[in-house]
Amino acid sequence: MGTPSPPDVMGQYAETAKERRQEEKLKNLDDWLPITSSRTPKWYYSAFHNVTAMVGAGVLGLPFAMSQLGWGLGTVVIVMSFVITLYSPWQMVEMHEMVPGKRFDRYHELGQHAFGQRLGLWIIVPQQLIVEVGTDIVYMVTGGQCLRKFHDLVCQGHGCKDIRLTFWIMIFGSVHFPLSQFPNFNSISAVSAAAAVMSLTYSMIAFFASAVKGAHAAGAADYGLRASTATGRAFGVLNALGAVAFAYAGHNVVLEIQATIPSTPETPSKRPMWRGVVVAYAIVALCYFCVAFGGYYAFGSSVEPNVLISLERPRWLIAAANLMVVVHVVGSYQVYAMPVFDMIETLLVKKHKFAPGVRLRLIARSAYVAATMFIGMTFPFFDGLLGFGFAPTTYYVVYDILRKPKKYGLSWTINIICIVIGVVLTLISPIGGLRQIILDAKSFKLYS
Repeated sequence: MGTPSPPDVMGQYAETAKERRQEEKLKNLDDWLPITSSRTPKWYYSAFHNVTAMVGAGVLGLPFAMSQLGWGLGTVVIVMSFVITLYSPWQMVEMHEMVPGKRFDRYHELGQHAFGQRLGLWIIVPQQLIVEVGTDIVYMVTGGQCLRKFHDLVCQGHGCKDIRLTFWIMIFGSVHFPLSQFPNFNSISAVSAAAAVMSLTYSMIAFFASAVKGAHAAGAADYGLRASTATGRAFGVLNALGAVAFAYAGHNVVLEIQATIPSTPETPSKRPMWRGVVVAYAIVALCYFCVAFGGYYAFGSSVEPNVLISLERPRWLIAAANLMVVVHVVGSYQVYAMPVFDMIETLLVKKHKFAPGVRLRLIARSAYVAATMFIGMTFPFFDGLLGFGFAPTTYYVVYDILRKPKKYGLSWTINIICIVIGVVLTLISPIGGLRQIILDAKSFKLYS
């Protein structure tokens, strides 16, 4: 046989050195990207990140969804959605480190493990981007609307000049240009924690103010369906289903949040992560059920798409609640934007060979903020956007492929039901959302 010739030895050495350089390059990139650059948070970081992601603009639209579904169907849909959404992050948390020695830090990495490198990206990334980018656009609109409502309440009776919603969205969006430069999840922890506290506070304000309003006007609210025609009711149901699905969209960033938690063989990340998820979802249940049922109880079918707009008294309290919403959606926007930043920067560095650094981060993230702000200014239809394309995108297929639960067993059956519900919602809810946007557009002036 003989020993390898010197050229063969040199070739093997060169190949090994090239592989090592590639591994080192990828490690350096992971140390720079926003999802994987910091892994020091405790379990309570995951709790307030999840609260910030879950209790967003969607909670304020739940009474409006109830007005399109009625007490019976509305209650069933909201409770079922909560149960399904709690089941989804449990599966994802369990799969984060299902391969020994490897962490699936991003949802699309889990999809690639299940479907293959190329197909996994095409199946997961478009769905995840629809939710995350769409949510950030809705938050631009929500932030602008609540700033305007705060201004109108504070200036009531003082002759203040009316300011267009477009400018309020621009003011809200301008906050995100500097905030988007925070490098990773850990660096926005203070913003996220403040947002979580604000979400719980304004939800309780909305609930108690609605309860007082309902008690004083007992029997005055009309609980019939919002639309008067069969066609209107049908489209209303579709839009409401999408709005409820949007409200529970926070599980789309679960893996990315878990990626920030340290992990060892003795203490895998799923333990502190699940602890944080349980605490977060207990708060979510309190906020969502109270606001949905309290708001609908108070206003019935006449409730506004944002329940805080329906509330007028006490004026100072409602003004404060609107300002709290602004603080909260500032944090929520960043939580949903962080995985998008990660995708954009990975693409620019790996495929287009941009050098990672401050300049790339400044340009890429500023462009994203500007784009979501522009779309929000152009289409500021809160109620229509809630139902337009933001149905659940975690279809449990990945779990079935990787965990292989027993066919027709309990886990397999629940997953199939959830898959069907998710696909149906994705197909039908944009129909109602699009119709609502068309109706709103009839009385809308561009950039007014």
